Amino acid sequence: MDEINNQVLTEKTIRLLQTNQYSFDVKLESTKTEIKEWIEKFFDVKVKSMNSLRSSKRKRNRQGKEISLIDHKRMIITLQTGYSIPLFLNE
Repeated sequence: MDEINNQVLTEKTIRLLQTNQYSFDVKLESTKTEIKEWIEKFFDVKVKSMNSLRSSKRKRNRQGKEISLIDHKRMIITLQTGYSIPLFLNE
């Protein structure tokens, strides 16, 4: 479970569960292929597609310059029909 930080459960991600899509926060260094292989092995499912996004915040330092800080990387994973992932992972 080194690649995935946690499973994301918000109002939007719960609506995505109806279309067989799951959201995970992952490490910034992880690639789509690494996450896909890891999810398929760990949960014994088939991944249909994946989307990734990086969430960032902008802050100003004391000199007034904008600094971009990357908080996390999120993967939205669509599974093939007939497969599912349990909602809560045991940590």
